[in-house]
Amino acid sequence: MSETLDLIHIRRHLHQIPELALHETQTAAYLRQVIETMPQQWLTIHHIPSLPTALMVKVQGSQPQRCIGYRTDIDALPVTEATGLPYASTNPGKMHACGHDVHMAVALGVLNYFANHQPKDDLLFFFQPAEENDNGGKLAVEAGAFTGEWRPDEFYGLHVNPELPAGVIGCRNGTLFAGTTEINVDFVGKGGHAAYPHLANDMVVACASFIMQAQTVVSRSVDPIEGGVVTFGKLNAGSIRNVIAGRARLEGTIRGLTQTMIEHIDQRLQAIASGIATSFACEVNVELNQGGYLPVENNSQLTMPFIQFMKNAPDVDFVETAPAMTGEDFGYMLHQFPGTMFWLGVDGHAPLHSAKMTPDESAISKGVTAITEFLEDRMIRE
Repeated sequence: MSETLDLIHIRRHLHQIPELALHETQTAAYLRQVIETMPQQWLTIHHIPSLPTALMVKVQGSQPQRCIGYRTDIDALPVTEATGLPYASTNPGKMHACGHDVHMAVALGVLNYFANHQPKDDLLFFFQPAEENDNGGKLAVEAGAFTGEWRPDEFYGLHVNPELPAGVIGCRNGTLFAGTTEINVDFVGKGGHAAYPHLANDMVVACASFIMQAQTVVSRSVDPIEGGVVTFGKLNAGSIRNVIAGRARLEGTIRGLTQTMIEHIDQRLQAIASGIATSFACEVNVELNQGGYLPVENNSQLTMPFIQFMKNAPDVDFVETAPAMTGEDFGYMLHQFPGTMFWLGVDGHAPLHSAKMTPDESAISKGVTAITEFLEDRMIRE
């Protein structure tokens, strides 16, 4: 068995077979196929019965004092690829537009290294389905996946960043990614003829008033230093131009850097909805999906040594990054286990979730090197 893997080939193969949350069957099978080419002496592969596309791999340490977890996500997005690459997605309407193919390639590279060089501590690799939707990390925890010998003492994970140069590691102490809540607002009034508005109760007007007032939540109710986001990206109302809409529906997202901030924004929007209901004599129903992403809050005791190592490593370029308002499922994991999430620069010419997202593949080997060196250093420290 070779000590090296062709990680570019692996990443391109994964890129061609993107699958959506909880349906990553081809992906999981290919991951297992690659893992089975590695030396098996110290490896144990485990499946979660209630989460069949998840894959857990433990590397037995030589003198284990702890179990260090490393997580990668494996699902794709419902995006039609427009890169024109020869290894573009072969699954119509699906694409690794968030870089999870790179995440998996890096994780396989790190796992392969320790399959060939036994670590001092136990290492747990978690190939997680359903990061983009359906809360795969939460499902795994609730299924009891991380109990007994499979419980990590600390967890690490990365996300690619097309805004950073290829191979650069970015991180910060505290919040790296925002938490999110999905919000739906339904307005119920009375439809009617466009020529007789006094006989109807126009929910387009009520909805518009709600949207305008919602914009004041962040600008006037949130500490500017802390920040927050309220975005409504979808509005449905009416069926024809000369009929007053008796119903309207808004769908949006709330984001904040702490769970306290998210809950504060939630409460303000509910208060505005109550006021709209009174002002327009209509019914306003607010549905908040509290199952959204929790903030990714890096543990200080683990993150500061991580940052210091990356700053001092001669073959690693490190930058300290600002918090991002994007959400990440790893936030739930970091509310269960202490750990650190960080960026891996991929110098893309298109943003995350874009149909033209094209990461620089040279970042893969640089990411593997940085992570393996960090883990080796971590295992010799108390």
